[in-house]
Amino acid sequence: MTTGRSDIELGTVGEAAPAEADAIAAPINTPVRKLPSAAEVFAWLRAQAAAQADRLSLWTPVAFGCGAAAYFAVPREPVAGLAIAVLGLAGLMLLARARWGGGRILVIALTLSAFAMAGFAAGKLRTQQVRAPIAPSGEGMQTVEAFVVDIANPGQGGPRLLLAPIRVSGLAPESTPIRARMTLQPDTPLPAPGVAIRVRGMLNPPPPPASPGSYDFARDAFFEGIGGVGFTLTSPRQIFAEPPPWRLALEMRVNAARWTLARKIVDEMGVESGGLAAAMVTGHEAFVPREQVDALRASGLAHIISISGLHMAIVGGFAFAGVRLLIAAWPWLALRVSSKKTAALFGLVAVLSYLVLSGAPAPAERAAITAAAAFGAILVDRRAISLRTLAIAALVILALQPEAVTEPGFQMSFAATTALVAMAELWPRPIREINAPWPIRAVQGVGTWLGASLVASFVAGMATGPFAMQHFNRVSTFGLIANLLVAPISSFLMMPALALGAILAPFGLGDWPLRAAGVAIDTMNLIAAKAAAMPNAQLIIASAPGWTLAAAFLGILWLCLWKGPLRWLGLPFALAVSLAPRPPTPDIWVAADGSTLAVREGRTAVLFRPDVKLFGAELWARRRGLEPAVQGLAARDALYDCDRWSCAPRVGSSPRVAAVFTRRASTIEKKLPLFCQWAAVVVVRGAATAADCPGALLLTQDDFARGGSAELYRAASGWRIVWAQSLRGQRPWTGGVIADQAD
Repeated sequence: MTTGRSDIELGTVGEAAPAEADAIAAPINTPVRKLPSAAEVFAWLRAQAAAQADRLSLWTPVAFGCGAAAYFAVPREPVAGLAIAVLGLAGLMLLARARWGGGRILVIALTLSAFAMAGFAAGKLRTQQVRAPIAPSGEGMQTVEAFVVDIANPGQGGPRLLLAPIRVSGLAPESTPIRARMTLQPDTPLPAPGVAIRVRGMLNPPPPPASPGSYDFARDAFFEGIGGVGFTLTSPRQIFAEPPPWRLALEMRVNAARWTLARKIVDEMGVESGGLAAAMVTGHEAFVPREQVDALRASGLAHIISISGLHMAIVGGFAFAGVRLLIAAWPWLALRVSSKKTAALFGLVAVLSYLVLSGAPAPAERAAITAAAAFGAILVDRRAISLRTLAIAALVILALQPEAVTEPGFQMSFAATTALVAMAELWPRPIREINAPWPIRAVQGVGTWLGASLVASFVAGMATGPFAMQHFNRVSTFGLIANLLVAPISSFLMMPALALGAILAPFGLGDWPLRAAGVAIDTMNLIAAKAAAMPNAQLIIASAPGWTLAAAFLGILWLCLWKGPLRWLGLPFALAVSLAPRPPTPDIWVAADGSTLAVREGRTAVLFRPDVKLFGAELWARRRGLEPAVQGLAARDALYDCDRWSCAPRVGSSPRVAAVFTRRASTIEKKLPLFCQWAAVVVVRGAATAADCPGALLLTQDDFARGGSAELYRAASGWRIVWAQSLRGQRPWTGGVIADQAD
């Protein structure tokens, strides 16, 4: 038995021995996987490119936008013949692609090149289309007779009017702007749109950039047809005028109805709630308290005020869902009409009506086009929300308004929308259980909605983050939380109640809907105030170099539009604004007319005249990552000796800069000799020559007329100056002469 057992054991061992030997030898004999060959890599790349076969149309608006951006980026205005030639070349490229075809790569290259050239030509044609007279500067006191077109949104100086000038003293009819925007004196009664008025005031060209490289608001004014901005010194007095052209008369009648509705909403709801309600219904922000605006900005909820994609989506979606529900509740009608298409038609009507009611600002127009593309897709049996529908909307917007490519609203809106639609394509569809009890389905629905809201808010925030940092230099720390809390309130109560209240208010039936909207607005204001009051609720971030924003935009689009693992190549580009090193911070900033300046003291901007050009000074400070001095005049007076019209450095102050803020020759002659001895930089708003100030760098009115605003950097060899006009170029909306950068 012992021998048998031993034989069995030996036999078992003998049978297992080869397997064990193979197991031990396998790792040694297994060949190491080699790196893929160039042919394999090339085949894989071709497969990835082939997977994009249905994505070419998604890149056509990107190419069109790049062409439009190239037009706005060139330093000098291209001649009209060049635009026509470019447009013709684009047509030839498309014809060649259609007639001769060629390889896929050639077809893609020809198509995208043609759209890029068309975008460049569209920018030039649009500029020629909207070109209008611009008010000259330095005309002094003028009498302006004009129709009140609308009540413009208030600025830092107070309430403003949008005017259609009839006559401006000192200007020939052909030199009179077709639109002007003037700021009224405080506590001046606002005239209603449609009346003709006469005022005395100052009218100048739209202001240049507040600092070199910053946003050019004059370009926006040019494409809005606004050729003059200024302020009034007398109260508007109503006058008799000849009837205006029918288009202007129609526009003013619509605006008068909007203004009447805004006042009715404010009267019924009160200023605290009614101001925001009127802004969200009619676009009039004249009644919104300043502290509410500041709280909304600090909490990341400022987009609620501006009528844009969110508002259009809620109004259109509410109309679509409501009509479809009503049709489903009427079986006779549901059997005879397509509830989806009928609801889409009503949704389209609701969006267009809201566009008229809001005054049709540019963001609302773009949102309406996007919504119209979505509802139109439903009417032709296509998916309403898809990247293809969004591409069509973007192409239509850019063809009609190529300047939109330069505007923060368009950039942020389409970056967020593209990211959300791309996320929706990848989002897993939840499985609906047929026999699950309703409490379980309710919990599952809430969980799904909450998860989708969190992801959507995160994706939208990441997509718009680069633009918020670069354009506004603000990051709301608690913006994600605030938006998550406000989203259901605005979507399900505030906007539907406001829409219903706006419809019923003219008939005296809007009381209850407006009260419900008031509760929602009060809740939103409470959330905004709490978020704004949190420590470090708002962070100031300096702007990155200009190229980073274009890189971030293209990187985000690549992440959203490319299909497959290569999409992640866009991630480092999407993060360019966040990752790129910031440029050096200037030591001195001077306003475009020399009327004020600011100096850097550590991470603080010390303003010499906090009551003058405050918007521009704060804009410059934020763009360079600086906080305006909290102490205001106390911080300035600790470093500089200032009176009403001048400032001189105290002992030990740095940088040693002096300034004369008046054009009065007697004051300049009195102050200049002493200032030139005490200071390294002397800023004079009026006239002076370098011979008057041999010991310091002198900047005078002639320098500002050529160069605009300026930033000064201390260097080993002296002071380096960067002028705004040299970065801005010479375009129809810039005026002036380009100043070279000088030391």
